[in-house]
Amino acid sequence: MAITRLWDLSASIPSYTVLCRRGNLSQKKYEAKFSVPPTDIVQSHPDLITCVKTGTITPPPFVFARFMATKTNFRSERPLYPSNEFNFRKQRAATVQALETMPTRMPPVKAKMEEDDSTDLGDGAEEWSQPKALTKPPDQLQLTEAELKEEFTRILTANNPHAPQNIVRYSFKERTYKPISAVDQLAVHFSLDGNMLHKDSDEARRQQARIGVVENSTRKEPAAPEASEKNEGEEARADSSAAGEEGAGGEEMTTRSKKERKLTNQFNYSERASQTFNNPLRERASQTEPPPRATFSSTANQWEIYDAYIQELQKQEKLKEKQKTSITKKDDDPRRKLPSADSQSDDIGKVSKSSKIVERMVNQNTFDDVTQDFKYFEDVSDEFRDQEGTLLPLWKFQYDKAKRLAVTALCWNPKYPDLFAVGHGSYDFTNQHHGMLLLYSLKNPSFPEYIFNTESGIMCLDIHREHPYLLAVGFYDGNVAIYNLKTATTHPNFMSSAKSGKHTNPVWQVKWQKDDMDKNLNLFSVSSDGRVVSWTLVKNELFHTDVIRLSLEGSAPEGPEGAQPHATGCGTSFDFHRQIDYLFLVGTEEGKIHKCSKAYSSQFLDTFDAHNMTVDAVRWNPFHPKVFISCSSDWSVKIWEHNVKTPMFVFDLNAAVGDVAWAPYSSTIFAAVTTDGKVHVFDLSVNKYEAICQQAVVSKKKMKLTHIEFNPLHPVLIVGDDRGHVISLKLSPNLRKLPKEKKGQEVQKGPEGEVQVGRGGC
Repeated sequence: MAITRLWDLSASIPSYTVLCRRGNLSQKKYEAKFSVPPTDIVQSHPDLITCVKTGTITPPPFVFARFMATKTNFRSERPLYPSNEFNFRKQRAATVQALETMPTRMPPVKAKMEEDDSTDLGDGAEEWSQPKALTKPPDQLQLTEAELKEEFTRILTANNPHAPQNIVRYSFKERTYKPISAVDQLAVHFSLDGNMLHKDSDEARRQQARIGVVENSTRKEPAAPEASEKNEGEEARADSSAAGEEGAGGEEMTTRSKKERKLTNQFNYSERASQTFNNPLRERASQTEPPPRATFSSTANQWEIYDAYIQELQKQEKLKEKQKTSITKKDDDPRRKLPSADSQSDDIGKVSKSSKIVERMVNQNTFDDVTQDFKYFEDVSDEFRDQEGTLLPLWKFQYDKAKRLAVTALCWNPKYPDLFAVGHGSYDFTNQHHGMLLLYSLKNPSFPEYIFNTESGIMCLDIHREHPYLLAVGFYDGNVAIYNLKTATTHPNFMSSAKSGKHTNPVWQVKWQKDDMDKNLNLFSVSSDGRVVSWTLVKNELFHTDVIRLSLEGSAPEGPEGAQPHATGCGTSFDFHRQIDYLFLVGTEEGKIHKCSKAYSSQFLDTFDAHNMTVDAVRWNPFHPKVFISCSSDWSVKIWEHNVKTPMFVFDLNAAVGDVAWAPYSSTIFAAVTTDGKVHVFDLSVNKYEAICQQAVVSKKKMKLTHIEFNPLHPVLIVGDDRGHVISLKLSPNLRKLPKEKKGQEVQKGPEGEVQVGRGGC
């Protein structure tokens, strides 16, 4: 409470304000005005200012009087109750008596205000004790009683307004980014980790047990009656003796019993000590006899070497005769007659050949309808489709042990048009398994003809054109191997190694080339390590030669002291020109295509800014020497002329393109596969803007097509997916039209013409 009194004197007398304050400032303020001579206040009545006249309000324990003069600069502050021993009643009676004898003089206006304030009060009430009327602001809103009683519901939530609502996280199970539905609304403003434990908790007890603290929580049990009677005298004497020492030693004993053991450092303190026994040193010696030595001499000439070989040959013949005699003795026994090894191998060969023929006959009867469609079916509806075509599904090739491996390479055999090779591996670098090399035949779609298991995944392969039994294979671990189908082994006949200069990254493509001048087999490979390597097979070993190293021009920043580090490109595909022997193209992960030469290993002939993502395939046109095609994961297929920097045709397939291939029977037809499971066939002579066939060949949406390859003889193409399946498709007549006749050129019609044109390239 705060109480203010104002004494207004005459004009010649200064005005003073007396303030009486109380501790609770939330109460109302009361004001009263009097006119008192200042001399009486200051001199005659020094205690007048320090108290209150009425008895309804008790003076506060500490009051301050503040004098403010309007005409003089007189200012004073002092505590009215300096101590708690002040006699409040005596001081109050003296103050009331002084106030009654003090003359009062009030202006009429202020007296009227005082009358208005004290109209409703009783006789004994003071005018300053009346509560002050509340003043309503002029702009206050007027509400009715119903509006005042209306309840408004306000819901308070614990949501964090600053919490992000669009968080996505990578799902390793589904291999994609997925939004997170649950948002953490917890906002931590302050966090402090403490190191205090409750003394009754298990952790505290374990710590006390480790440091050896003895808890004094056990209570003494009452002694037995007999023991208490025997010890009464002793206890009495102990009580009398301990009575004098109770004050001095009692507290000391309790503190000693409750005193905890001093903590020790567990790292450099040990309670136990031990001494080790030093083993005595002993010296032991032994003697050995030297090995016997002999000095000999001899001469070696041509006839002595010949005689030695003759003697060795005679020994081998004698051993063979002994073995034959032992076999004949065993054969004389009628109970045991076993065929010889040679006759057994011949019989197995005959049985395997016969079983293969029978198996093909059974498969031909099983898939008779598919075989008839492959040979004779022609889609008559192509005449009404306005130059559009379809793909007829034929056989589906799959092997149980290769279900979880993707098809990473496809290649037809140039000599046997019904035989093709399939490479199995994985494009997921986080989930690499073994690989498999399988060779299928259209005559037996139920089981592969050849099976080779590999330790690393196969990424590419190629079949030699002059020696169709030789297969070049590139692996994920950077090795290059050569398989020979004539041998009975399941391992590669020739393989690179770290000593022979193998790649350090996956090999993305291999290609056979013409033999060198010494008639040694020669093949090329490209890898992500930026190297294009030529491999030569010399005396059962592979020797490498770096043809060119891919580099990123202008992309490497300068290093310290102006040095520029070497930035290496990553090769993903390449192809060699069919007519110009030294010319070849290389596609990179950066989306560029480099035109290179075998004769220049230090620089590129030209560079095309082809795609925005990895170039998955690049191939020369088998008929036009200046045209090549490329595809990429940026959804595009582009056709180029190698002397022009800009593409001639650009096709957007709305999905990542895995592979593209030219048709072997026409220079204007090509096909591509996309990751959405569709095969796109284009014919530039019919439509330069859209595909004349766009067909989905897989049933599941999650299956992706990886590679495509045209058969060099039949109107058939094969497609591989990421589940290890190979699907064969037959082209309808609109998709295998022959080029138009030119003046002075005769073009054969019918299947014979297709076969001869198909033999022109692959």
